[in-house]
Amino acid sequence: MTDTEQYQVVIVGAGFAGIACAKELAKHDIRVAVIDRNNYHQFQPLLYQVATAQLGVGDIARSLRGIFAKDHSVSVKTAAVVSADPATRTVTTADGTRYIGDVLVLAAGAQPNFFGTPGAAEHSFPLYSVTGALRLREHTLALLDAVSRNRSYVDQGALNFVVVGAGPTGVETSGALAELVRNIIPHFYRDVPCEMAEVHLVDLGHVVLNGFSQPRAHNYASGRLEKDGVQIHLGVGVAEIGPGQVRLADGTELNTRTVVWGGGEMAAPLLAAAGLAQGRGGRIDVNPDLTVPGADGVYVLGDAANIAGPDGKPFPQLGSVAQQSGGWAAKNIQDDLAGKPRKPFHYHDKGIMAMIGRNAAVAEMGKHRHEVDGPLGFAAWLGVHAMLLSGVREKTDAFMKWGWEYVSHSRPDSLIESRSSVAIDWDDGDHKESDEPPNLPDADEPAPPTATV
Repeated sequence: MTDTEQYQVVIVGAGFAGIACAKELAKHDIRVAVIDRNNYHQFQPLLYQVATAQLGVGDIARSLRGIFAKDHSVSVKTAAVVSADPATRTVTTADGTRYIGDVLVLAAGAQPNFFGTPGAAEHSFPLYSVTGALRLREHTLALLDAVSRNRSYVDQGALNFVVVGAGPTGVETSGALAELVRNIIPHFYRDVPCEMAEVHLVDLGHVVLNGFSQPRAHNYASGRLEKDGVQIHLGVGVAEIGPGQVRLADGTELNTRTVVWGGGEMAAPLLAAAGLAQGRGGRIDVNPDLTVPGADGVYVLGDAANIAGPDGKPFPQLGSVAQQSGGWAAKNIQDDLAGKPRKPFHYHDKGIMAMIGRNAAVAEMGKHRHEVDGPLGFAAWLGVHAMLLSGVREKTDAFMKWGWEYVSHSRPDSLIESRSSVAIDWDDGDHKESDEPPNLPDADEPAPPTATV
C-alpha cells in the first residue's frame, strides 16, 4: 500500500539550494519535507581535499537532521526520489511513498557529463560526491601501497594522474595531486619513486580557469601549476579512456591508472523523467522568479536550473548561486502562500576563486572581478571556504587540519576506510572494486545512476 504525506513545501535535494530554501522557510514555521537519498549535506567545493586526504568526510559532510535539529517545521526524509509529477506537485520515492506539496522545489543537483567520451563512465573517477571522493582517495592510496611493494607497477602508469577539465575542480585537484607528489609521498612513502610521478591536466579549451574573466588569472594559474610540475594539455580533447591509458584527440597516449573527471556536469535525470523541458546541460530554463514556465507552484534551483543573469546568459553552476537562489525562492514561496506577487531573482556576485597549491590561489572578487592571487588569494580562499562550511565544528576542524597540513606536510586522513580495499588487476589494467560500498559515516548506499535523487 502506498503511503501519502502532505506538506506546504516539498524540497527534493539537500544541496546548497535545498538547504538554504528549507532554512529560510523554517524561520516562518512553514511545514517542509526535505528529501534526499543521503542523510547528509556535502560541501562539494572541498571534495577534492577529501580525495587527496587533506580532509575527512566528517569535515565536509553534515547530518541533515543535525542541520535542522532546531527547525521543528522541517521533516527530513532519507529516500531516493524516482519520479516527480509537476502537475500535481507530487514526488514518489523508491519505497512507494508519495509526498505532495502546495509548492514543489526541485533542487536535485547534477551528475557527471561525459559528453559521450568512450570509456569515461567505466574508467574515470568523477569528483562530484562524497562517495566519488572516497573512491578516488582509496584508489590512490592503494596504488601507492602497490608501488611500495613492486616498483614495476610504475611502468604500468601507477604514478601517472590525468585530470580532465581545467575549471576550478580540475585545477584544484591537479594542484593537490602535485602537492601530494612533491611534498607528501617523499615523507610517507619513502620507497615510492615520486620523481617518476606525473600529473597531467587536459582541457579542450585554450585557457586554464576559463570561467575567470581576467587573462592574469588564467596565466597565474597555468604558470603556478607548471611550476609545480603539472603538464598542461590545452586545445585537445579526450578521445578515449581505457583501463590503463588515456588517448587524446591529437593521438597522444598517456599511461595511467587514475583519470579524474572534472570535465563538466549535467542535471540529474529526474528532470527529464518529470517531463520538464530541458535546456543547456539538461537543466531547466526557469523564469526570473525561479519558477518553471507552465508548471504552477514548481521551482527548480541550483545545478538543476539555468538561471538567466542580467546579460541573458545563465549564471555559472556555483555554490553561491545555488545558495542564494534557495533563499530567494523561499521568500517567493512565502509570497505564493500569502497570495502576493513573486520577485525576480537578484544575484549578489561575490566572485569566484580556486586553490592551486601552498600559498597559491587565485580569486576574482566583487562586481568588477578584482583579481587577487598568491598568498593573499590563498588566505581569501581559506577564509571564504571555512565560513561556508555548515557547522561550527566543521569550520574549526577544517582550519585546524589546513594549519597542521601546512606546517607538517601531513595528510591526517590518509586511510582506506572501506571494508574491502580497491583491487587493481595489473594484467588487464581494469579496476576491480568490492561490491560493498565504502563505510561512510551517516550515509546511505549511493543509488545507481537512474532517475533518482
